[in-house]
Amino acid sequence: MATLEKIRSKSVLLLVVIGVALLAFIIGDAITNSRNLFGDHTTVAKIGGEKIDYTEYIRKREELNNRFEQARRQNPAQFANFDNQMISQMALDELVGEKLLDEAVDNAGIQTSPEQLRFYVLENPVNPSIQTIIQQLNASGLSVSTPQQAYEIIFNPKRNGLTDSQMEPFQRAWIAMEQETREMVRRQTYQKLLYGLVKANDLDKKALYNDYVSTSNVDIAFHPYGQLDPAKYPVDDAALKAEYDKDKNQFKVDEVTKDIAFVAVNISPSAADREAARKLAEKTVAELRDSSAQISKELKREGIVVSHKELRAKDLPVGQVKEYVLSASADSVKLISENIKGFTIVKMGRRSQVVDSIQLNLVQVVGAELPKKVLASLNSGLSVDSVSSRFGVDSVMAQKAQWIPLFTAQGRTGALESGQLDSLLNAGGKYISLMTSPQGAVLAQVSKRNAPVEVYSYEEVNYDLKPSTKTINDERAKLEKFLEENTSAKAFSENAAKSGYSVQDLSLSTSSVAVPRVAGMQSYYPDSRQVVRWVMIDGKPGEVSHIYESKDALTPALYAAAVVNEYEDYAPLSNGQVSAYVTDKARRSKAGDELIKEYQPKAGTIESAAAAMGVEEQNAPTFRFGRNMQVRDASVMGQIAGSQPGKVVLVKGDNGVYAYQVKSNGKEDFPYSDAQYEQQYFQLINPNVGEMLKGSRKFKNSLYKFEAGD
Repeated sequence: MATLEKIRSKSVLLLVVIGVALLAFIIGDAITNSRNLFGDHTTVAKIGGEKIDYTEYIRKREELNNRFEQARRQNPAQFANFDNQMISQMALDELVGEKLLDEAVDNAGIQTSPEQLRFYVLENPVNPSIQTIIQQLNASGLSVSTPQQAYEIIFNPKRNGLTDSQMEPFQRAWIAMEQETREMVRRQTYQKLLYGLVKANDLDKKALYNDYVSTSNVDIAFHPYGQLDPAKYPVDDAALKAEYDKDKNQFKVDEVTKDIAFVAVNISPSAADREAARKLAEKTVAELRDSSAQISKELKREGIVVSHKELRAKDLPVGQVKEYVLSASADSVKLISENIKGFTIVKMGRRSQVVDSIQLNLVQVVGAELPKKVLASLNSGLSVDSVSSRFGVDSVMAQKAQWIPLFTAQGRTGALESGQLDSLLNAGGKYISLMTSPQGAVLAQVSKRNAPVEVYSYEEVNYDLKPSTKTINDERAKLEKFLEENTSAKAFSENAAKSGYSVQDLSLSTSSVAVPRVAGMQSYYPDSRQVVRWVMIDGKPGEVSHIYESKDALTPALYAAAVVNEYEDYAPLSNGQVSAYVTDKARRSKAGDELIKEYQPKAGTIESAAAAMGVEEQNAPTFRFGRNMQVRDASVMGQIAGSQPGKVVLVKGDNGVYAYQVKSNGKEDFPYSDAQYEQQYFQLINPNVGEMLKGSRKFKNSLYKFEAGD
């Protein structure tokens, strides 16, 4: 019993220990959760005291993504190279702008009046959501074309033979659209007021006018620097430091920035991959020739894609496919193209004469019984123009001479089902019931049809060649070996080229969405946001990342980066872009000084100065400040505008050495227009609403924390 008692006492002690540990875990978890709930763990960005939550950001990103997908469908060529990674930053920028604008609008007490709302919804619609609602109504079989018609059907359903429950989703959408429009009008009103504050005073307008009417007759000789030889014009550290200090404000950064050395390995199909694709093409051609079936499941698993095409001659894709389809016999097969991107095979189908467009008279009738009466009247001779007046505009809506495309450049439209089309074409000019429901019917009559055109039916077989798993693994092993041997940023940068890798020197900040292909270009390496996340969260100066991978099937890539430097006030002289800029500017300044010394003794006249420079002199009879093709350098332009006639002046500019002689100054007799120079002043100032609203408030961007994993 004593032994049992000891076990019991120790069990109590053990339970106490476990309880304390569990309590500590719960408290710790509660503290962590409270940070998540009440801290900034879901904050994507902050502007002053305003926070943008992750849920807001996700909604905006989805909205933009849907918008761009719709634009891409409407205009594929224009958006073919659009990078979806851009949407992330665009969504955040739009949210920040909306936050700042809404705060200003609320502070100004601006509201949208009922009269304004009616005007901007029904009479002059500004919200694209209105068109979406109209499209959805038409897709539901309710023919409307204006906001007024849409409003009438949505909010007076019984008068239009519909029920409240049928219109309830549209009513919710309309109310939401009105609220959006209310906010849009408030914002637009404030923006107009804000722009209206940017006004030129009389002195500003007169200064612009005087700059225009004041002219000079000037002879100019210009020697551009061109490509300067570093050996001939060396620059030392002191010159670089002086030039850097002079332009230091140009290198200011608003957020933490890191300079990185970046390597991207774009993996292409190997020779073995190409050979395997060639054999696959041969096998596909053979199978298509030997069988009436399309292709086997085995070939589909290999990545073969078959598309059925029905196209008019004018819509056939220009090139080898068109040449073959126009002359090929039925069931013939041809390998059209085979290259590093893959291959295309065509199996010819049949040719047929088809009507590609018809014109219809359409009559929409409300109710269960009325459509029969209207149909009988129309087929007894009642004109489509008279049908609404006889049966009432609330019950019948007519649309005359509506062209219905049955084929477009993309092929058969599916605007009408084959049974509907056959019924229309075989009706002998009579009206038929095209669509019927308990709420009403759509009656239709063919009023005109295009002459039949030849349509070509064929199967297009495509295979996109991508690197094999072995090819990708081989490239990964090679990059892993390089990283194992170069574990510091210095070694990474110095030895990459020796290992066959091209290094890009880039600067990343908390606003970076992904790693750009070329600095300044709005194009990114696929899935490179994960590199930004590592650099900004974990990467310390001198450290090298592990390998990151883009999973793009057609163009897979491997990435690695090394953090070279970190700063949060000014980009240092060691930054590659800053160094290149400062070095070039210091070298041009030195070259300018030396060329001035060389040309000065020979610059007694503008002719001799031009001869010394080895250039032709030019004459600018109407030289104006700020409006001169002969002089692009602003500082030189200012010197000429302020010079008196007579003396030959040599001056170094940013882009070369100038010699000029003002022959005379004059003033044009040009009428002064207050409105014109008011507008010019506004264009010159070019106010940025976003910056005006932001003012001195700090902006913190944490988007990189949410956009990619490790």
